[in-house]
Amino acid sequence: MGYLDEVGSPTDLKRLSQDQVQDLAQEIRDYLVKSVSLTGGHLGPNLGVVELTLAMHRVFHSPKDSFIFDTGHQSYVHKLVTGRRDFSNLRKQDGLSGYPSRAESDHDVVENSHASTALSWADGIARANVVRGIDDRHVVAVIGDGALTGGMAWEALNNIAESDDRRLVIIVNDNGRSYSPTIGGLARHLDTLRTTRQYEGMLSWGKRNLPRLGIPGQMLYDGLHGMKKGVKNIIRPQGWFEDLGIKYLGPIDGHDLGDLEHAFRRAQAFGGPVLVHVITEKGRGYRPAEQDLADRFHAVGQIHPETGLPVAPARFGWTKVFADEIVKIGRSRSDVVALTAAMLQPVGLLPFSREFPQRTFDVGIAEQHAATAAAGMAFAGLHPVVALYATFLNRAFDQVLMDVALHRAGVTFVLDRAGITGDDGASHNGMWDLALMRIVPGIQVAAPRDEETLRSSLREAVTVDDGPTVVRYPKGAMGDPLPAVEVRHGIDVLARFGVDDQLSDGGQPRVVMVAVGAMAPLVIEAAQKVAVAGYQVEVLAPTWVIPVSNGLLECVRGSDLVVTVEDGVVRGGVGALIAETVRDHGVGVPVHSMGISSTFLDHAARAAILDDHGLTEQGIADATLAVLARDRDSAVGD
Repeated sequence: MGYLDEVGSPTDLKRLSQDQVQDLAQEIRDYLVKSVSLTGGHLGPNLGVVELTLAMHRVFHSPKDSFIFDTGHQSYVHKLVTGRRDFSNLRKQDGLSGYPSRAESDHDVVENSHASTALSWADGIARANVVRGIDDRHVVAVIGDGALTGGMAWEALNNIAESDDRRLVIIVNDNGRSYSPTIGGLARHLDTLRTTRQYEGMLSWGKRNLPRLGIPGQMLYDGLHGMKKGVKNIIRPQGWFEDLGIKYLGPIDGHDLGDLEHAFRRAQAFGGPVLVHVITEKGRGYRPAEQDLADRFHAVGQIHPETGLPVAPARFGWTKVFADEIVKIGRSRSDVVALTAAMLQPVGLLPFSREFPQRTFDVGIAEQHAATAAAGMAFAGLHPVVALYATFLNRAFDQVLMDVALHRAGVTFVLDRAGITGDDGASHNGMWDLALMRIVPGIQVAAPRDEETLRSSLREAVTVDDGPTVVRYPKGAMGDPLPAVEVRHGIDVLARFGVDDQLSDGGQPRVVMVAVGAMAPLVIEAAQKVAVAGYQVEVLAPTWVIPVSNGLLECVRGSDLVVTVEDGVVRGGVGALIAETVRDHGVGVPVHSMGISSTFLDHAARAAILDDHGLTEQGIADATLAVLARDRDSAVGD
């Protein structure tokens, strides 16, 4: 029996000696590699914070002290220490969330896994403690150097420094990376702190060992001392933070339990805002992760634990098609530039950055800045392509509205992982984009259904120079090609069932089913089932879904029912827009919209979430037949 079997709560952890905790740290790393390799999850970040998390729980007192993990994907060790030991269904329905979850434990505070928010949460909780006269607890916020590139973090720091009566401890987990290497002035500053710390270690060694070496040793010592002095003349290690009024401790070795506990106790005793700068190594203790330079182990699927190689090779996916097409566009269009927010590799911009390094801009975790900077680039004669996860465009809505659309800037937003992503839970589902974007004046949104429509819509999007365009597509593998059987009024017709080559005016009512993007395969299957029940059915798949085109109105005119299917929120989504447009133009056709309810979704596989919302071939068919039956009964009643 190892120490991990003895730790069911932070209290159990406090009973162990420091040597025992060090052994526990290795057990936890072994457990994480073994369990996450079976389920998939965020492996690298958690391996890097083992000692840090253990030291936090040994010094502070969760849940009395509030622990807040920025982004939260590094909370696996915290889950183990607080009694959550079953990782067998991690990130699966009814299993543990991959992020903090209030439903799981009182030790979890913030569930939102969007970055750069922890310090604002911490400031709010600490302020409330002061207002309520509570002075026997701390707020401890863990934020990575990558998350510190986000503007919210600096807004919070500015406010945290406003007064010194809040018991608030900020732990900067500095590993030089977010998903990718941290960029910008902050990264250079933290690198200076790390370098200064290395010089101090070398000087300490020199003081002990160089005098006996004679003049050459003394010259080396003098040289190192001069280099250190030069660095300190550029920037004092604590400068940025203490000048704000926040006490700075560090840099601290994030894998030395003794140093960590000592620093945390000093911070605990200070009585005001303290920033503890901790240097860690992402993927610590797992050789494949330590040797990987592309952050492949930040988040993994199922892998072979011995090698780190995937159990099943990744299938050709949407992101890869975008990566290929944007490079082709870049070769023919020198004005096309690419921006992303700390997601260069995940969104598929790495090949573009290698071929066009001077035309690629990673702005850090700063989606708002990316959108407005893109507007500036468009004004100056470029066509920016801003590639983000769909869920993160939520953070830049005001900039899309007021900086890009208001100024009719030719900016293309490419939204990866749109719709339901599933495993990472509520804050990572990209299900809000269509409802948000449809209210932006002048915007055009494409929802491609396959490889060819993704390539064509991207090529078309970058030709638009008088307003924003959006191209959105889902996570994962790409399905088979879905060619149109006909293009009518500019709209792709994918299938017809229950009719001959020409639509008949007689017989059963004609049903038009409109598939939005990647929902097309399901809609085709559902349409066949509706046709078997005796109805004439046609499946349309407009690539450009916002605004609703006149061509789509002509295609649905004269039908008895229009059914729209999308993988975004149904309230205010594309289906609702089609219904409003049909009504406003006097087309006179009832529209039934299907999509995701306006609720936060628990983590589960995409297929399970679709099933819960009736977005399966059978569910879509049943809903369509139910509407037809209701309309028929209503007509008979009249």
